[in-house]
Amino acid sequence: MMAGPQRHLPRRGGGRAAWGWALLLAVGTLAALYAWLHRPAGPAGNGDAEQVVIATNIDYVGSCPVVAGLERGYFADEGILAVLQAHSSGKAAMEAVLQGKANLGTVADIPIMFAGLNDSPVSVIASFFKTEKDHGIVGRRDNGVVTPASLKGKRIGVSLSTSGHFTLDAFLNRQLLRSNEVIMRNYKPEEMAAALEQGDVDAVASWEPFLTQMQSQLGSNAVVFYGQDVYESIYNLAAMRNYVASRPETIKKVLRALVRGASFCAGQPEAARAVLAARTKGDQSKWQASWPSYRFSVVLDQGLILALEDQARWAIKNKMTQRTEVPNYLDYVYLDGLEAVQPSAVTIIH
Repeated sequence: MMAGPQRHLPRRGGGRAAWGWALLLAVGTLAALYAWLHRPAGPAGNGDAEQVVIATNIDYVGSCPVVAGLERGYFADEGILAVLQAHSSGKAAMEAVLQGKANLGTVADIPIMFAGLNDSPVSVIASFFKTEKDHGIVGRRDNGVVTPASLKGKRIGVSLSTSGHFTLDAFLNRQLLRSNEVIMRNYKPEEMAAALEQGDVDAVASWEPFLTQMQSQLGSNAVVFYGQDVYESIYNLAAMRNYVASRPETIKKVLRALVRGASFCAGQPEAARAVLAARTKGDQSKWQASWPSYRFSVVLDQGLILALEDQARWAIKNKMTQRTEVPNYLDYVYLDGLEAVQPSAVTIIH
């Protein structure tokens, strides 16, 4: 006779054990979920966003690709947590990078030129904005500033060793005036409006948005001379060489986001102005008339090298440095990143 099917009776206490294991599993899952939600930011490549601090002047229209990269999520799409650190000038942003307070800085060509003269280990990873109409001079009519030639003998506020300083010297040269034929007074960019309004100076040499603010402040008493015939502003993204060398993939991600930001600012001007206005709590109409003269494009071209060399000769001639020879500015440009992201944008001879 065949034995019937065997029955396996549950052991006493087995149900309680199963419930216990289920409870432990649930607690463990909740703990893991909590830890994941509160995880610290880690380096890119492990699925987490990498924090990159960018020193920039968000009030300057040239920063549009960076601001758009943050506000429209281009940096986030690349796994970059971009933190914008506010500064009033590219010179100040460059100092933040040199002092290790920021990873990247948006800066015009003049601070890069001085970095080369000072042997500071800086690398430009891209230029992304150019214009000829964002630097100039605002003067007071009631103090006798009515024509460019009338600047002779006048007190002019300027931030020394900046693009404003270079523009002023070049502008004076175009008027057949020497630098020592005016009285230059050194101010921080944000201090010049008050100095001009109070009559401490007869004119100031600066850049946007300060030019428009001071012109509005003086009203009909203002006279403005733009530097479009003497200086083209080249706005760049720069970092310390060791940062660039240690994070090549991060640089590529930043550049890809910057390319999208520049494309947005160039191709959708009205939307771009709205993004800038929201970020700066300003009026977007102030940029509308000048917007066609702004060129947003991520490049590394030979014009940057030529500009840096020309500016270095200016600094050497005016004894702003102890150096007597122009540095090799090719050493201050990082080509590999943009060549990997957008090869056609690199036209520097190397």
